[in-house]
Amino acid sequence: MSTLLEVSGVSVSFDGFKAINNLSFQIGPAEMRAIIGPNGAGKTTFMDIVTGKTRPDEGRVLWGDKSVSLLKMSEAQIAQAGVGRKFQRPTVFEDQSVFDNLLLALKKDRGPFAVLAYRQSARDAEKVAELAAEIGLSDQLSRKSGELSHGQKQWLEIGMLLAQDPQLLLVDEPAAGMTLEEREHTTTILVEAAKTRAVVVVEHDMEFVRRLNCKVTVLHEGAVLAEGSLDHVTKNQDVIDVYLGR
Repeated sequence: MSTLLEVSGVSVSFDGFKAINNLSFQIGPAEMRAIIGPNGAGKTTFMDIVTGKTRPDEGRVLWGDKSVSLLKMSEAQIAQAGVGRKFQRPTVFEDQSVFDNLLLALKKDRGPFAVLAYRQSARDAEKVAELAAEIGLSDQLSRKSGELSHGQKQWLEIGMLLAQDPQLLLVDEPAAGMTLEEREHTTTILVEAAKTRAVVVVEHDMEFVRRLNCKVTVLHEGAVLAEGSLDHVTKNQDVIDVYLGR
């Protein structure tokens, strides 16, 4: 199987505390993966390293079929290379319509002249309509984003990330604060997205992880403690001890 992202032997310390400790992790080109683990297990730091926000003290982070090092790139270059990240709190342009939010997010030449000369094309409008259908907001396109429910804002933000056509989508606790119905719809969006790209979901909610029906990586003290199906890892004695604090 080819590998899209390979993290190997990565460690990082903050004030003497090892947040990530010799972590190795791989994900394929079109794969869904859930990352779970107790607070302080290194889940957010892992995402910070992959997106260039935090530089590790040692180890390698290789990307794509050419195995280029993400550690030599800036955050912006990593985003351009195809890594998209969604944080817990949605950041949408509240005063703009859903349509405009998706339009602004489309992958485009961002140079000053291109921006000044930009005219919306029929293809752009078509792409926005496709994205809106994918995230279930087709009937909300003219609404101001600020008027959307919490769940709808989360979907819009996922749509804005998909508009950039990332090869890897890192999603932080997408189900937090959602109704049951919204969570089910979120599952559908992410599972669909993972058919054409890699999707890594960091989540506390085991029921949500179960619905994703994917391989699970359990982090503990900055390293991989166990990996496999949710049933497999939740039967692992080390995982039980960590979660139940024995």
